[in-house]
Amino acid sequence: MKINLYSFLYILCIVSSFFPNYEVTFLIWLTTVLLTIRKKYSVTIFNFILFFSGILLIASISSLFYKYQAFSMVKDFTYLLKPILGLLVGYQIFDKFKSKSFDIFIKAGLVLSTIHILLILFAFLKFHSVDMNLIRAEAGFFSDYEVYVFVVLLFSNKFNIEIDKKRKTFFLIVIGFSIFMYLARTNFLQLAILVLGIKGYFVLTQKSLKVLTLVVFSFLLSYGAIYYANPKRNGKGIEALMYKIKIAPEEAFKTKINKDDWKDFNDNYRSFENIITVKQVTADGLRAVFFGKGIGSTLNIGQKIKTTDGSIIQYISVAHNGFMTIFMKSGLLGLLLLMVFLYLLYKQKRDENPLINHLNMLLIGTSVFLVLSTWVFMGVYFKLDNKSIIVGLILAMREYLIKANNSHLLK
Repeated sequence: MKINLYSFLYILCIVSSFFPNYEVTFLIWLTTVLLTIRKKYSVTIFNFILFFSGILLIASISSLFYKYQAFSMVKDFTYLLKPILGLLVGYQIFDKFKSKSFDIFIKAGLVLSTIHILLILFAFLKFHSVDMNLIRAEAGFFSDYEVYVFVVLLFSNKFNIEIDKKRKTFFLIVIGFSIFMYLARTNFLQLAILVLGIKGYFVLTQKSLKVLTLVVFSFLLSYGAIYYANPKRNGKGIEALMYKIKIAPEEAFKTKINKDDWKDFNDNYRSFENIITVKQVTADGLRAVFFGKGIGSTLNIGQKIKTTDGSIIQYISVAHNGFMTIFMKSGLLGLLLLMVFLYLLYKQKRDENPLINHLNMLLIGTSVFLVLSTWVFMGVYFKLDNKSIIVGLILAMREYLIKANNSHLLK
């Protein structure tokens, strides 16, 4: 497929979100939305955008009861606008590719993987070390998009993707290597979840329950083995990953943390954020609990900490946990809207058309993963995230297939 303006814009939207400059990403996404406006939009995409717009509206109104800095309010507004832009980018830009959408989808993933592998090489040359923490800090911590591309390639026959065996193998090796080198726990879980989703195991039946039970049991056994191996905190390479897996349950769900104990505070920082979010929001009364503290609100960590980009901060505008972030900005009402979105995304039906059916199963897998992703890393609200684009693209693709009533149009 030749690279034209719209395919270039799509790749730019995906690649820009890989780098930690949200202002640039926001402008690229916004420009793409404005350049690809469609005449008609489906009820489904309208409803999804309505949910996120509701969250943004609630947060905006709630901020009227507080005095925040204008810059903080604008920044929060753009963060809460991000999933809306992402859905529109994916949904609208599909109209420019239609039957060639999977081609550009895969190419964007290959570009990301190539960039990541080059960054790994540069990091190795810079540090002369295989220390996972150094390499990840330099080359990137995760890439959900590459996992989607890997899974779609893995099941290319189910998505009617015409690709010869050699190219497919090459793409899988390059993208698979890149995914592995992130050493990201969530990406490994994402891979498993999306595969289970495409296989239809999240549509609950007697068979799927057996499979899911077996998968959970296997994960528990694997975790037990890692815990028993007792990987060290300052280990390198795979050992560092094993340590992160070992502390994962406590890291996200611990309820008591000694902030004066550096190890306890650092290892369980995400749980600490959850604790102080609940405390600080509820301390502001019922209005804050139900409608949030609005755009511009922050959490007081209670001490100065150093971020991954080297900044020293005490107040943060977002938590790692997306549910807690929405609770802080839009309260329980905002949380309800987010959960309804996740539920409706999950509520897909099996279809007689194989391609439409597999797209539906991929959406179900996405909804399951988004629950995890939102809990640990803000989900679609994270400034480096692009899953909203993928969801918008899949929705548009499915609608096109339903309208055409011919799955071969995507060959």
